[in-house]
Order: sequence, then structure tokens, then C-alpha cells
Amino acid sequence: MRTGLPRLGLGTAPIGNLFQDVSEQDAAATVAAAVEEGIVYFDTAPRYGHGLAEERLGRSLAALDGAAEPVISTKAGWLLRPGSTVATDWTERGVRESLESSLERLRRSSVDILYLHDPDDFREEVRRTAYPAARRLRDEGLAGAVGFGMNHSEPLAAYVAEFDVDVVLIAGRFSLLDHEALTTLLPLCLKTGTAVVVGGVFNTGLLADPRPGAMFDYRPASGGVLARAERCRAICAEFGVPLAAAAIQFPFLHPAVRSVAVGCRSAAEVRGNAAASRTEIPPELWRRLAEEGFVPPELLDG
Repeated sequence: MRTGLPRLGLGTAPIGNLFQDVSEQDAAATVAAAVEEGIVYFDTAPRYGHGLAEERLGRSLAALDGAAEPVISTKAGWLLRPGSTVATDWTERGVRESLESSLERLRRSSVDILYLHDPDDFREEVRRTAYPAARRLRDEGLAGAVGFGMNHSEPLAAYVAEFDVDVVLIAGRFSLLDHEALTTLLPLCLKTGTAVVVGGVFNTGLLADPRPGAMFDYRPASGGVLARAERCRAICAEFGVPLAAAAIQFPFLHPAVRSVAVGCRSAAEVRGNAAASRTEIPPELWRRLAEEGFVPPELLDG
């Protein structure tokens, strides 16, 4: 990779109007607050608001006029069509067109990371055309590193096992409530030296604010899952630690994890999450959370 990964990143799906509309002013303020907090890694994708997140990120960073040298990741594999539709396209032409259109929206000549986006059911297409195309784009200097961004650990691990992958983004599968990535993906990435970015540490918001009606993995949380999140928050409160701080810092208990990307839709959310990322977590809290199954004990060994 051309550059190291910052510890904390901003996920831009919310400023692409995920779940609720965000004004242009609030989107720009979100990006500006991130830079003010020293957050310079931004993860985006064409599918976030049908290009809107990339456009807003590009405009906002341009307005800051060089206040920071950003590290940007975007994704390919799905081409935007008129209206609000997208179409899969894993051909070399499709991957190249996707990145070139992203660069226009981002107002950049290259990105630091290009992920192939959710290719769970397209193994042959990825093998034949998409991944070789991504590697060529890297060789041409249009991307500093290439990899995969996915929501499921096992198919992502299969790609890491087959290809020489620079970096992966796993969303929602390594959190205080979901340890799926620990089974195969994270040990494999540690062995291969593949950098890991973890997204979805709040599991679509539940671990940011456990309350009735909160979302978990893109749907309303069940009563049992909500109760677990509330219990996790109560344990953190015993140590004077906000639940969000434990949720953001939990992935770093595994040595393969280089960065955590947290979605924010306002400057206040950015500042709150930045503060949470700096909160000191006493080892006793991690042990207490392990006793109740929120932290795998093997992450605390040694």
C-alpha cells in the first residue's frame, strides 16, 4: 500500500442519505469535523446514495483546500444506471468504468484503496476478470491497494485464501455482538499479512444507542439482541466507559485489524465517536465483557 491506514476512519454511507436524508450543509460539516478531529481516512462507494456520498465527499474535501491529505477507499463491481438502479458488472471494462466515474465524483486522480464490493455470488467473474482488472488499475497507479469489501466473513476469507489481497473491509462481523470474523477471516489475514478494516462496529446503530426501535444489521433489533446490547452498556457503565468507546475499540484487540471505519451523519456524531476512540479502556472491563460473552477470551490471552 502507498500509505498506512489511519486507526479511525469515516464511513460515508450516512452522508449518502442512508436511512434518512442529510442536508448538503450537514454533510460538509461532517467531513470538516472529521478532518478537525484528525480523521483522514474516508470510506465510500458508488452505491452509497447512488453516487451522492462520493460527490459530497469530493466537494467537501475540495472546500477544505488541502487542510488534510486524505486516505480514500471506494468500491467497484456495480455500475450506476439512470434513476436509482445499479447493475453488476465484473468485467474489466465495468471495473474500470466504475473507478473512473468514482474519481470524477471524488475530484481525484486516484484512490488509496479500491475494494470489489460484495462479490459474494460472483466468484468466477471475480477470478476471470474483476480481480485481475483491479490489479491492473493498481499497477497503473489509479489505486494504491486493492481488495474486497464485504458483509460476510467466509466468502471474504475464501478470496483472501485465493488471491494476494492487500486489504479487506469486513462490515458488521467483528463487533461486541458478532464475532463471526474471528473464526476464519482474521486468523487468515494475520497469516497472510492482509490489512483489515472493520466497519459496522455499531451493527447499524444498536451498539451506539441501545433502545427500542434501534436497528441491528439493517433491520429492527429483536428483543433478545436489544437486551444483550443493553447488558453490554450496563457493564461498560460500571467502569465509567461509554458503550460506543468499547464498540469502536473492540476490533483492535485482534492484531490483524489496522483501522475501524465508523459511519457518521453529523459533526456531533464525528466528535462523539472521535472522543470514544480516545477513551481509555481498563483491562478489567475487557475481562468483564469476556465473562459475559461480548469479548472472545482468546483475544485477551497474553
